[in-house]
Amino acid sequence: MDKIPLTRHGQTTLNEELKRLKSKDRPEIIRAISEAREHGDLSENAEYHSAKEKQSFIEGRIKEIEGILSRADVIDTSKLSGSVKFGALVTLVDEDTDEEKVYQIVGEPEANLENGKLNLKSPLARALIGKDEGDSVEVRTPGGQRSYEILSVEYR
Repeated sequence: MDKIPLTRHGQTTLNEELKRLKSKDRPEIIRAISEAREHGDLSENAEYHSAKEKQSFIEGRIKEIEGILSRADVIDTSKLSGSVKFGALVTLVDEDTDEEKVYQIVGEPEANLENGKLNLKSPLARALIGKDEGDSVEVRTPGGQRSYEILSVEYR
């Protein structure tokens, strides 16, 4: 199986979620299922079916996180420097709109565009890899062709 790149922060976040799911969410849903069973006929018990569905989601997420963590290749980004690579905090300016954006290039499990976490496999991240401050990149996005200039590259 392939290794999954993660930052230290990503590993910590996943470990915290796993701990919460196992120590808080799982016991709560077991109690909810038990209470719903006490209401009688399970075939028409919406609370029971809802709780079982939530239990299924929790158990699936636990397995998913455990799988990710077992294959994680945790990279200490504070020891990196130079051109854009995994873990880089990249400040870009859109050459058409002059809008500045800051992204950190991360692995798929921790990617979240709304929080500035850019998936390593995304078109923009692939275009940025290997580039330096001052370089321009052309990216074909679902919204069309975009041009960005790299203002800064940092590692924390």
